[in-house]
Amino acid sequence: MPFTPFHFGPGAALHSAAPKRISFLAFCSANVLIDVEPLYYLLSDQYPVHRFFHTYIGATLVGIGAFVLFAVARAAAARIRLPNPFRWQQLRLQAVAVGAGLGVYSHVFLDSFMHPDIKPLAPFSDANPLWKAIPVDVLYWFCVTAGAIGLVVIVLRRGATGADDVHHH
Repeated sequence: MPFTPFHFGPGAALHSAAPKRISFLAFCSANVLIDVEPLYYLLSDQYPVHRFFHTYIGATLVGIGAFVLFAVARAAAARIRLPNPFRWQQLRLQAVAVGAGLGVYSHVFLDSFMHPDIKPLAPFSDANPLWKAIPVDVLYWFCVTAGAIGLVVIVLRRGATGADDVHHH
């Protein structure tokens, strides 16, 4: 995706399906972290822009890194007063791990359809069997539609239960 927020749509849909088990905040954070790589290479005018962290092995390390950052920040918050936007300090570590994992793997998967420089299976293969498998506009609409559906489900669930699914889990 040319813009990381497109990836948030599938994350909203996944979170809406299992709000206690999938942290949307961790999903989004992992997606932002993984896109630091192409941002760096774009800003420094280097090609390819999608490199190690846009492989499934590299994505695994980004997901672990996102999880560790949450865990360390939460441990620090127990000792010092840290801001708590989106109630990140109350997130269950299991939900953070699942959200971060789904975030990085879905990121590589979705980007594989549209970026010719991605080698998701490296170092085992330089092939990208998904490239151009579906049109880019279909991919965009999938992400936007998934986000809209996820948002509707979250809003309906909140209205039906009075629960704040986005922030408590």
